[in-house]
Amino acid sequence: MSHENLLDGPAPTLLAAAGPDAAVRAALAAGTGARDAARAEPASSLAWAVLAEEADDAVESYAYARTGYHRGLDALRRAGWRGRGPIPAAHEPNQGFLRALAALGRAAAAIGEDDEAQRCAQFLLDSGTSADEVAALSS
Repeated sequence: MSHENLLDGPAPTLLAAAGPDAAVRAALAAGTGARDAARAEPASSLAWAVLAEEADDAVESYAYARTGYHRGLDALRRAGWRGRGPIPAAHEPNQGFLRALAALGRAAAAIGEDDEAQRCAQFLLDSGTSADEVAALSS
């Protein structure tokens, strides 16, 4: 159980090291494609984020990214996140969610959903990171 720091806000949310994203990281490292990884671990934000990053079509990317975003929100809530506070990008288990969020912002901008693109950018900042920092994770 984590406790809120009344002076500085909530403690950082750190997703568990084990789970769907860990299985997908291992599968991707072993050469499994993102589509097969998502099929095997549909609760993984990382699998959907990679599919969004690889998509040639902005609408397809948006759909994949939105799925990864929602899978990540579910995981964050199970980890005690209450809608605000840091989600450190340096913590590898958090990276799938953050990549899905960044991909959602890019895809939203590409299809003209400017308000959503701005919300995603702000969410990344509120989480203690930025679109640029998260983009570097997939390089």
